[in-house]
Amino acid sequence: MQSPRSILSMKRPKTPSPPPPSTPPTPQHRQSFAKLINPISNKRRNILQNPQPLPSSSSADAAIKWKPLKINKSELYLPLTFPTGQTFRWRNTGPLQYTGPIGPHLVSLKQLEGNDVGYYCHFTDSDETARLNLFDFLNMGISLNEIWSVFKASDERFAELAMYLEGARVLRQDPLECLIQFICSSNNNIQRITKMVDFISSKGKFLGNVGGFDFFEFPTLDKLALVSEAELREAGFGYRAKYIVGTVAALQSKSGGGMEWLASLRKSDLQGAITGLSTLPGVGPKVAACVALFSLDQHHAIPVDTHVWQIATRYLIPELAGTTLTPRVCSRVADAFVSKYGKYAGWAQTLLFISELPSQKSILPSSLWNTVEKSEIKLQIEVQEIQETKENRRSKKKKMTVK
Repeated sequence: MQSPRSILSMKRPKTPSPPPPSTPPTPQHRQSFAKLINPISNKRRNILQNPQPLPSSSSADAAIKWKPLKINKSELYLPLTFPTGQTFRWRNTGPLQYTGPIGPHLVSLKQLEGNDVGYYCHFTDSDETARLNLFDFLNMGISLNEIWSVFKASDERFAELAMYLEGARVLRQDPLECLIQFICSSNNNIQRITKMVDFISSKGKFLGNVGGFDFFEFPTLDKLALVSEAELREAGFGYRAKYIVGTVAALQSKSGGGMEWLASLRKSDLQGAITGLSTLPGVGPKVAACVALFSLDQHHAIPVDTHVWQIATRYLIPELAGTTLTPRVCSRVADAFVSKYGKYAGWAQTLLFISELPSQKSILPSSLWNTVEKSEIKLQIEVQEIQETKENRRSKKKKMTVK
């Protein structure tokens, strides 16, 4: 059993990972955006010339005209999508509300009454582009209900978890953003990863402040190239500094451009994407699998670490319980997930990983907890609540200082 601290930080230790399994033949579930998005006004406006920051008063909701995405909770539930380790650039800026940058757009999302999700663009130069980019970022071309129906039919436990954890989506992030974030995540914890990602993000264009948090457009490769290893080490990146500098240099040297090369991995098979990413400094198989799953459309990528291994040995391959997490064992773990869940195995693994977090254990019936965990989970939840209280106090002090 892991300590409360290791679980609360959602630390995913770097472990040897397998070559990815081949893609199993399952139906496609990607939908056309045209069926999901209502007609958008062609009238363009430059909000940067007339910023619309989120009101800080208690009447903020009344002052904001949230635009409905017409997505119900079963397709997107924000608290199960954003604070679960996929991205470290979004912040909780209100009750059931999250804010973050999508390219040059600064957007807030809020879970509305009636289970819809509303969005609000604080800064953008095109409402149409912002909304299209938002739908792309949320991976809304894929129906969560459809792929989960397949999972639930083949896995009774998944069906039970889905009743309490609906709407946990896998995001489709910008590949460069995702890559740099997960290099920072190697052998790290959430709080430190977030600080590192914030430092790198600050090298990009300032988009605005919402809820006391500054938001930036992610820096381009050219801007990242101006950041030295010494500067990163001074900022607390440690050994990751040389990996980030090395990865940026490697991307810049790619024929046709680093961004184009990363985008091309979306058209590759999983093995090709993992192999390509693993040539970059600081990118091992597990980091490569995270980037593949969360930004490159490799939906059956399985980032295997101790957490995922424990899930697999409890529910999929119990015969491997107690074994050492070797590359061969990692390969069997990944294969077990793909064999069980098919082409979208990475989406199933994400839900199962989320269900193991203390923050979600509190809303699950004890019958779905692992027997060994039941004696310790209460303590873990209490520790997390104390940490969140301290963080909220620090945040309030920061806001008071700013004012």
